[in-house]
Amino acid sequence: MTSKLRRFTLRAMMAALVAAPLVAPLGVHAEEPLKIGFLVKMPEQAWFINEQKAATAVGKTDNVSVVNIGTPDGERVLSAIDNLGAQGAKGFVICAPDVRLGPAIQARAKKYNMKFVTVDDQLVDSSGKPLAGVPHLGMSAFKIGNQVGQAISDEMKRRGWNPDEVGAIRISDYELPTAKLRTDGATETLLKNGFKKDNIFDAPQKTTDDEGGFVATSPVLSKHPNIKKWVIFALNEESVLGGVRATEQLHIPSKDVIGVGINGAGEAFAEFQKKEPTGFYGTIAVSSTNHGKQSAQNLIDWIRAGKEPPADTQTTGELMTRDNWLAVRKELGI
Repeated sequence: MTSKLRRFTLRAMMAALVAAPLVAPLGVHAEEPLKIGFLVKMPEQAWFINEQKAATAVGKTDNVSVVNIGTPDGERVLSAIDNLGAQGAKGFVICAPDVRLGPAIQARAKKYNMKFVTVDDQLVDSSGKPLAGVPHLGMSAFKIGNQVGQAISDEMKRRGWNPDEVGAIRISDYELPTAKLRTDGATETLLKNGFKKDNIFDAPQKTTDDEGGFVATSPVLSKHPNIKKWVIFALNEESVLGGVRATEQLHIPSKDVIGVGINGAGEAFAEFQKKEPTGFYGTIAVSSTNHGKQSAQNLIDWIRAGKEPPADTQTTGELMTRDNWLAVRKELGI
């Protein structure tokens, strides 16, 4: 090999070595950080706190920044989406304060080219039908209601109660489709199991928390002093706990009350740990942790990989009582 050729070859090899570190990163496409929002209607409730914590945990392991925002009314929902848009977020998970906000939420998300999924409460369009093109992860509201009704019926039978002598307080919010489906499901099962239809009393609630349940239940109890035994059901355990507190204020013995809620969160756990049993018999526990985790993961996969989530995923729950709450909590990862 001539000296001229050797010099050319050496120069070529050196150039290749110098260029290699510069070229290598171009062939490895590092995943850019992603930002998403997680919007909930009642950020102070344990259910939604658990959902947001679970979503945040998913983000930390997947190079995703999760912005948790409380959106208790329509104005704050739209403001939150504007906020996320300004931050460069690519999408959001939402449980809206009013499912009829569907078209407005969809339009605002489109403005910022954001994908979004719903969790717990399914958004509807102007005709009241599920909003098209928006993947949903929720609970089978009617079937969970059936579980509530069955739990009440089984406990009444265990206590030897005569259904004709028992009153039922149906704490209701018919403006919220999920709430109506749950209480309708409980009602259906109670009636199938022999409960007296005329002894089911509606207690319309203004808010879906303890106070709302208490305020709704109190006048019903006062109107029917002749009824000595009561069962209580609603869309969630907070409302049922409020109803139970109303029975306590009127000095109705806890042994004469069977309240069954839905969720499986902090307030139920606190109730089960009280020294003496209360009228809150149990709750149909569902995993808010899994809901938060799965809905966030679905959105991330949709944004990053184009994998659109299933249109409608429905879950059910498991009866949690004073006797088994620790085991159920562990099983569901709550």
